[in-house]
Amino acid sequence: MSARYNAYSELISPVLESGMGDRTAYIDDNGSQSFQELENAVVKASQHLLNVGIRENERLLIAMLDRYTLPVAFLACIRTGIVPILANTLLTEEDYQYILEDSGAKTLATSPELLNTFLPLKGTGLLQNIVLEDAFSASAGSLSDDLPAVVYREPDDPCFWLYSSGSTGRPKGTVHKQSSMNKTAAMYAKPILTLQASDIIFSAAKLFFAYGLGNSLSFPMSVGATTILMSDRPTPESVFHRLVKHQVTIFFGVPTLYAALLAHDKFPKKEELNLRLCISAGEPLPEDIGLRWKDKTGLDILDGIGSTEMLHIFLSNRPGQVRYGTTGFPVPGYELQIIDENGKTVDNETIGELQVKGPTSAIEYWNQPTKSKSTFLGDWTKTGDKYKKNEDGFYIYCGRSDDMLKVGGIYVSPTEVESSLMKHPAVFEAAVVGRKDEEGLVKPEGFLVINAGYSRTVELKDEIKSHVKNNLAPYKYPRWINFVEELPKTATGKIRRYKLRQASDNGPKKSDD
Repeated sequence: MSARYNAYSELISPVLESGMGDRTAYIDDNGSQSFQELENAVVKASQHLLNVGIRENERLLIAMLDRYTLPVAFLACIRTGIVPILANTLLTEEDYQYILEDSGAKTLATSPELLNTFLPLKGTGLLQNIVLEDAFSASAGSLSDDLPAVVYREPDDPCFWLYSSGSTGRPKGTVHKQSSMNKTAAMYAKPILTLQASDIIFSAAKLFFAYGLGNSLSFPMSVGATTILMSDRPTPESVFHRLVKHQVTIFFGVPTLYAALLAHDKFPKKEELNLRLCISAGEPLPEDIGLRWKDKTGLDILDGIGSTEMLHIFLSNRPGQVRYGTTGFPVPGYELQIIDENGKTVDNETIGELQVKGPTSAIEYWNQPTKSKSTFLGDWTKTGDKYKKNEDGFYIYCGRSDDMLKVGGIYVSPTEVESSLMKHPAVFEAAVVGRKDEEGLVKPEGFLVINAGYSRTVELKDEIKSHVKNNLAPYKYPRWINFVEELPKTATGKIRRYKLRQASDNGPKKSDD
């Protein structure tokens, strides 16, 4: 039996066949595009890519800003059997050189604003062709009678790549299957978010992230919903403008952005908004942010966790079942287990490493067999996250495996300490790492961004330490407090704790107390 699966066709065909072709698919800063216009643009772009000289199974690096031309380029590749690689637009020339060398991609699709970063690479011979985003616009070319046919595969065949953020080293090319985008929509977007055609979706996370790809492409396309795209970075002002102007119903953000929105003096009034769901991922959501958001909007934030390896959220709070300080329950269709250092399943309330099993797991890390074998363990995928499950079945994030602290022989979750710090009214953001004291024993060290109106005094440090001591077991409080202007983060908003460990130099240090 011949293969009859193409990820693009599986997304677009139900929308067009159900008569929703005239519905608006995308609204960006330059205008709007219906689903039928999207289909026409994808078909024309398929021909253009072949004319450029890219063939089936070859790779196209896509580094484009979030405009509707980006989904067109990405989907045209999939329709034609070309492998698209979505790249972070915030990387350096050195980063792109590594990705080009690692992936073997010889052609780039990019936005004019990013072109100068890539021109030096064309001179090295790494890049043979550069295609600007105008080639993927609705006005580019015209439909003809001799257009390339859809290239069908098996559902588990390779489809597209995403490079991990590289927060702890070189990014890894994560190879995803044809069926995975549809499955994340079927398993999370439709049953958990109850996504429908009438929804208007806005994701602050960009399309080149796994989180953003689901939010702004596979999720809305799966039901015929409208997506708002924004090419510039998500500042409070730009986010508020789009939430109000387009009457967004579903908003996807990250904890850092939610905190910035809450701190802004131009937060819209409830009656100006039309939100029905707000989702967070990328980092654990502090309880205080969730409670203050609900006070402002009347809505909970649904905190969840996903990964580049699993493509989207597999563990999440649910509407009507939100418990802040937890990541909720497994998304139906995924199985989770928490194991100890010996590979044994732990009891409730015991910290261990989280592993996940589900149909959207990546195939491999490209060109990294050793790392692939250590991450993809048969049906199970290691997340690199430490978790525990409480007696009610809620999963509680305890930190990245590399970030966990052992204080007095007992695991301490930096996330738990950070959450306690965030409850102090002076603290805007917090990050905790481990540092050795004079005796060589690891103790928590805190890096804090302070709210306006507070002075960086020794007295405030002592007050914050006492606050944590009164809320957690005393051995968990940070022995050192550092006030900083900002915390180092990845483009997804994740805190780069290894940068903080470098900043503190990790040398033995006498406690502040």
